Amino acid sequence: MSIRAVHNADFDAIAAITNHYIATSAIHFGYEPVSADDLRAAWAAHPRHPYLVDERDGVVVAYAKAGVWRERAAYAWTTEVGIYVAPDARRGGIGLPLYVALLDTCAAAGFHSAIAGITLPNDPSLALHARLGFEHVGTVRDAGFKNNAWHAVAFYQKLLASQVPS
Repeated sequence: MSIRAVHNADFDAIAAITNHYIATSAIHFGYEPVSADDLRAAWAAHPRHPYLVDERDGVVVAYAKAGVWRERAAYAWTTEVGIYVAPDARRGGIGLPLYVALLDTCAAAGFHSAIAGITLPNDPSLALHARLGFEHVGTVRDAGFKNNAWHAVAFYQKLLASQVPS
């Protein structure tokens, strides 16, 4: 296992992992595949928000990312987080250490709070977030329509640090 900050060259693998979930599930609400260039641009647009990857034998098998929660200035201390694992690497113990590293990196970057949105049903993700100390803060029913069905999204929050912004 090699957890590290993302590099420009990682985005082909990140796009492939993301596109698997777009094509096969409602875990990701996208309908169309994403390109490595689009993902790279989104990452570059927000340099304060970390992206980490887990690389095994030179292959990116998972990534965890932080992004903008909401645009207004007062929200700058809260980040939205997520994690995606390649289908053939799932249930291999990758998620927990990668997500811990992301949350630690977010705290070090000065974020006070992390928010995760989880499309339901998704018992493995709910269990991971509970294990990491996230608390359920609300569920939006019928938040998205994908795969010919409505899906709720549960939101979970973890407080990361108590410092006051300077």
